Amino acid sequence: MARVHHSDQQYGRSVRRVLLGVLLVFLFGIFLLWRIDNPRIERFRNALIDRVVPSFSWALVPTANAARMLSDFESYANIYEQNQELRRELQRLKSWREAALQLEQKNAKLLELNDVRLSPKLSYISGVVLADSGSPFRQSALINVGRRDGVIDGWATMDGLGLAGRISGVGETTSRVILLTDANSRVPVTILPSGQKAIMAGVNTPFPVIEFVETPAEISPGDQIFSSGDGRVFPPDILVGHIILSRNKKYLVQLSVDYQRLEFLRVLRSVPSEKIGVSDTMIGAPKPAAKPLVPAIGGNDG
Repeated sequence: MARVHHSDQQYGRSVRRVLLGVLLVFLFGIFLLWRIDNPRIERFRNALIDRVVPSFSWALVPTANAARMLSDFESYANIYEQNQELRRELQRLKSWREAALQLEQKNAKLLELNDVRLSPKLSYISGVVLADSGSPFRQSALINVGRRDGVIDGWATMDGLGLAGRISGVGETTSRVILLTDANSRVPVTILPSGQKAIMAGVNTPFPVIEFVETPAEISPGDQIFSSGDGRVFPPDILVGHIILSRNKKYLVQLSVDYQRLEFLRVLRSVPSEKIGVSDTMIGAPKPAAKPLVPAIGGNDG
């Protein structure tokens, strides 16, 4: 048994050697076939390729698929890298956009505070916001102008872009401003372009609600809101914000004032309108001066 097993091993080694020799000869022949520069050999090579390659196309499928997968993977890798670069660029652009918006708002506020007058009847004094209430139950701010600057309780305030609130409490050098978002704030407003009159009520959230609208069907999200001047608390035609619609179908107000970046406030000095007397007082102005002379003249005649 040992001799048989030993002979089988020798036979296997001999077969492997023969096969290896044949394979080397075959490969060497192919190498020579592709290296010989001869017209006949060239024609033979072309004929061999035309004969063999089409019949072995099935063997090239895995190789072609692998090459395609590798190409797709490289393409996906490039797309992923481009996507990441675009995300980083978008983030940088967002930061620049935010900085530009902040500068634009601050510039508009400063220009409004320094140069623009809303009405010939209105004058103003600018103050710096010192602090806010920091309470969810009271929305107010403290500014550095007060009684010595001529500030009076009840005057309206704005930040240069729109209405911000009203004075509620005046000290010698500081004043308290009740913001439009405070629950105690009620502002008569006009909604354009419909011209509807309403009341904007603060509810201690960033979005006050619209109440007492005569025809709600005539207003829609995006309509602008201005102070109406009713009640003579707030001057008329001051921008307040625009209409938005809540999830429960209530009309809310997106204020034009950004309370998160409130740095300056403009206190509007309300000048009472001049009362015009009756017409006969104006037209007959000399009569009061003539009346005392009548008895005197009559006395001389007597």
